[in-house]
Amino acid sequence: MTSLFDSYRLGDLTLPNRVVMAPMTRVRATAEGLATPSMATYYAQRATAGLIVTEGVQPNVVGQSNPGTPGLHTEEQVAAWRPVTAAVHANGGRVFAQLMHGGRVSHPDTTGLQPVGPSAVPAVGDVFTPTGPQPVPVPRALDLAEVPEQAQSYAQAARRAVDAGFDGVELHGANGYLISQFLSSNANLRTDRYGGSVPNRIRFAVEAVSATVEAVGGARTGIRLSPGANFWGVEETEVLELYTELLSELARLDLAYVHLEATTGDETLLALRHVWPGTLVMNPVYPMGAKVTGRSDADRWLELGADLISFGRAFIANPDLVERLRTGLPIAPFDEATYYQGGDAGYLTYPAYQHTA
Repeated sequence: MTSLFDSYRLGDLTLPNRVVMAPMTRVRATAEGLATPSMATYYAQRATAGLIVTEGVQPNVVGQSNPGTPGLHTEEQVAAWRPVTAAVHANGGRVFAQLMHGGRVSHPDTTGLQPVGPSAVPAVGDVFTPTGPQPVPVPRALDLAEVPEQAQSYAQAARRAVDAGFDGVELHGANGYLISQFLSSNANLRTDRYGGSVPNRIRFAVEAVSATVEAVGGARTGIRLSPGANFWGVEETEVLELYTELLSELARLDLAYVHLEATTGDETLLALRHVWPGTLVMNPVYPMGAKVTGRSDADRWLELGADLISFGRAFIANPDLVERLRTGLPIAPFDEATYYQGGDAGYLTYPAYQHTA
């Protein structure tokens, strides 16, 4: 039986285990979207993961969702990431940058720009801004000529990511952000080639991934998806048909992986596993739910056909999570109050397990 601690070949990389550190927003970047020395330490502490996927990184200014998040759209940002990737590699790790365009989940107080989306339909909820949570505004619907520009923004950021030393990139196609908005049946009310039918609703995702593959290669490109989820008010109809068609199109591109979240039932997820011929990263627990992914969840999905298993919140308080999973050591609890507060407390202050005599 496949073990969580078996090695795995991912593109040109050999992963020493099948544990993936999932992307998690921690808002520790500077106001200019620059990665910091603390971020280098944070990721380097967790480099025993088979693969690290960073927090969401905005590919352009209008794509920034929250304040305090890093970017990959200026040369200064590229330079700021290099010590981060170098620190991970020095500790023997591998790291992909998650490219996250927030689309309509943004605010002018954060970016200075009106958010954009497939249609002028606001998200549901409050978004973080520099002055605190505020209702999400109505986005500006992208003109037809602008849609390919936003798809290309992922490719441009991917080139910068490779220049910054990343081993690859993951497009954030999940959780109600821009790619997810185009897949949606209620955030996307377009009547042109990007809206309406399933082939039209997947078009933006396929174009964004295709452009990224052209820029940096399929072996350096993954995508994260959340089938049937309802984040930020996004709804999807024809979920199985939608994602079956999307994965069938993406299968032509020889990607590094598809990263699925457990946002729908096992029956649908297993059907998608059968559709997708390549590497599957599975996040076995509903994101931000009450349960945290554990060893039993990982083993179950490895038996069901996943190749790699992503762990999110368990990595926050356990920089040595791989060793704890391997040896059955206790998983330390995390402090939710420190998720987004900034500073090093609750970021760099969780120790490795302390063995006592």
